[in-house]
Amino acid sequence: MVSFEGLVLNSREPVYQQLAAHVRRMIVIGCADDGDPLPSRREIAQTLDINPNTVQKAFRLMEEQGFIVTNGNAGSVIRLTPDLRAQLGDALTRGLVRAFVQQARQSGLTLPRVMSLLGELWDAP
Repeated sequence: MVSFEGLVLNSREPVYQQLAAHVRRMIVIGCADDGDPLPSRREIAQTLDINPNTVQKAFRLMEEQGFIVTNGNAGSVIRLTPDLRAQLGDALTRGLVRAFVQQARQSGLTLPRVMSLLGELWDAP
């Protein structure tokens, strides 16, 4: 089952988007797979001390994005195809790199300096 324990929410983006992003990350890093169940909306709301309507909005978003399905009272489960898993991984990677590039530019770093540091640190422990 996908866990929401320890998820720290921020005030910079809507909570429902953070919940969906958490599930996408869990999929990409291999902590959630096709057929894995999600906790109930009520359980997630209680765990994170948020409004159940916010959780419902996150579930609706994940259903629209196609990586969870809800079967009535049976609950919601992750549904993945290899293509969808690859798309989620690509989107997560692009988002991480985009945020890094933005911060590097704001810090006045140049592309050659960033590339040099990446090469130096890539295999470092």
